[in-house]
Amino acid sequence: MKFVFAPDSFKGTLSSQEIIDILTEKAQQHFKDVQTQGVLIADGGEGTIAAVEQMKGGSRRYLEVTGPLGEKVNAHYLRLNEKQVLIEMATASGITLIPYREGNALYTTSYGTGEMIKDALASGADDIIISIGGSATNDGGMGMLMALGVRFLDKDGKELEPVGKNLMNIAKIDTASLNRRVKTANFTVMCDVTNPLIGANGATYVFGPQKGANAKQLNLLESGMKNYAAKIKETLGADVANLPGGGAAGGMGAALTAFCGASLQSGIKTILDLINFENIIADADLIITGEGRIDGQSAGGKVLDGIGHYAKKRNIPVIALTGGMGDNAHLVYDCGIDSIMVTVNAPMSLDTALTHAEPLLADCADRLFRFIKIGMNLR
Repeated sequence: MKFVFAPDSFKGTLSSQEIIDILTEKAQQHFKDVQTQGVLIADGGEGTIAAVEQMKGGSRRYLEVTGPLGEKVNAHYLRLNEKQVLIEMATASGITLIPYREGNALYTTSYGTGEMIKDALASGADDIIISIGGSATNDGGMGMLMALGVRFLDKDGKELEPVGKNLMNIAKIDTASLNRRVKTANFTVMCDVTNPLIGANGATYVFGPQKGANAKQLNLLESGMKNYAAKIKETLGADVANLPGGGAAGGMGAALTAFCGASLQSGIKTILDLINFENIIADADLIITGEGRIDGQSAGGKVLDGIGHYAKKRNIPVIALTGGMGDNAHLVYDCGIDSIMVTVNAPMSLDTALTHAEPLLADCADRLFRFIKIGMNLR
């Protein structure tokens, strides 16, 4: 038998690799002849480079860039070959790089991500894949674009600092100095949300609170996003206000589409294609995946949806492990997931579940493989 373990991380508790290690240990306890293969999984946020690097190799390029609040941070991207690179926005402009503080959304910048893109282009790369999950920014991608040569000017012709609070002050966008290599490069954006740039479901109102914006600041930022969208249309003729995925990473999706001609793709689909996941599972008898919480959104282009898609094509059963189930979790059954097993094994607080994530997962894996053995012996 061959089991493929391809879980996403359980955010804040267990990494994808830690989950794989626990599953491998328990599988070998119950099945003497089992062959196991672990596949690190990410959907476009933190850990994307590690997941691709494990399966596909490549070399990391380390550099110092501007962090979300203007401080210097050590970031990196992955060179897959001479022309292709994978950039993980979270390493330069990620929310985990700064402590949560009210007001952050007004002052964070994506400039460091632009510095990584600039460095990759200068090194000869012309196929740029960018994972934009886990960002700390709500600047519409202003910082990234400024690092690539775009200038944002106020009504007096003064160049603006590329942060969220200045979106409403943009009077003119000057693209005359946009890095010339941008025009000849191919950009692919790994994006696992379909939120537009503006509106109730847009970048600001949905993701702004996670980045430190209170109600008053959200309204200010939304006004800025509307102005930004209008100036992009005025400058480039591109209407990005309602672009699906344009609101990802505080508007980075819209910026990369409008100024770099990027295509937005499902993060998990891009990852699975990069690592040739379909070939990995070709001879698998069972796939075990999972994520920290499964609900209706899990069926909409995220990890379970992507893995289930490939499993269905080959009629391979898939079991998903999770810390908890939310509303409409059953929708994943239509995506190729055959069953869900929850790690929590008794009434407990969330804090208890999080602090005991490892033993809870080990117990869940033990129960799972016992059920599988029962199923193998049914007549």
